[in-house]
Amino acid sequence: MNIYVVHSTSFDFNSELYLPIRNSVLNISHIIKLPHEMSSEVNNSMEVIKNSDLIIAEVSYPSTGMGIELGWANTFNKRVICVYKKDTKPSSSLKVVSNEFIEYTDSTDLVNKLIDLLK
Repeated sequence: MNIYVVHSTSFDFNSELYLPIRNSVLNISHIIKLPHEMSSEVNNSMEVIKNSDLIIAEVSYPSTGMGIELGWANTFNKRVICVYKKDTKPSSSLKVVSNEFIEYTDSTDLVNKLIDLLK
């Protein structure tokens, strides 16, 4: 499965999101695209979303860019899984693009829950 991960840049996404995903079975079982993995250059995320099977959105931190990407995902009828840290409150407007929400406590918990969901 082609999976695109969207997120805010307002947190340490490399250590909290990218490394745990890359070091998990998810990385072996699926093609994972991480937008800022190689550089901070802007990529054509609309095309990436169009060619993805699933969008995982880390929604603990609001982001206008991520909101635009989730709008594209909705337009292209892509499955979106929203993940968020315990003790944060994701926007209720996200229910327009997804009915799948995963609350997690730390990176290990997040990866384990995604693995279970994607079996």
